[in-house]
Amino acid sequence: MKRKQGKAMFYLILIAALVLVGVAVASEPSVPVSQVRDRWAQISYQTPKAQREPALLALSRQAAQARQAAPRDAGALIWEGIVLSSLAGEKGGMGALSLVKQARADFEAALKLDPRALDGAAYTSLGALYYQVPGWPLGFGDDDKARQMLRKGLEIDPDGIDANYFYGDFLRDQKEWPAARIALQKALAAPARPGREVADAGRRHEAEAKLKDVMGHIAN
Repeated sequence: MKRKQGKAMFYLILIAALVLVGVAVASEPSVPVSQVRDRWAQISYQTPKAQREPALLALSRQAAQARQAAPRDAGALIWEGIVLSSLAGEKGGMGALSLVKQARADFEAALKLDPRALDGAAYTSLGALYYQVPGWPLGFGDDDKARQMLRKGLEIDPDGIDANYFYGDFLRDQKEWPAARIALQKALAAPARPGREVADAGRRHEAEAKLKDVMGHIAN
């Protein structure tokens, strides 16, 4: 009898241990999502332009798999949206419209799950779409919504490189030169993100180019 009780206790302990391991694994960041993130940076900043569209198309399939594997992960939705937005930018024309609509849906779904995920990246990315996509009747672009979304992203990540870069680029697009200069300078002064060296270097290069354009308008 004691042997049976001991055996039963062993199985209970084993089951409890497996449950704890399962909880620990579930709480870890999704590896596929991090792979999508890092591959996106390589394509965006280290891949020749002629090769970017097919590379992003392949990555969009991986991003969809990551999102399907973790449908309640706001980060997976955000990164699928970012990849689709980048693919739309490379494709251009009317063929890009369905991609940006899907990206918008991803960002909106992420906001419902966790508005603060990835330092408010869903707000920032959605704001970027609203000022980069053409307005009605061709697209859903809306400068007022862009400003609103970008400011919400800044509220969550006031010193972040992406939040400040996209807000600065939006202000440049609006010809608000002094404000654009401040935001872009803040993007360039943003702290480094560990493990995001490629993305940080690429974004700083973009910010420097936009800031040079802004300074040229201020000087004139």
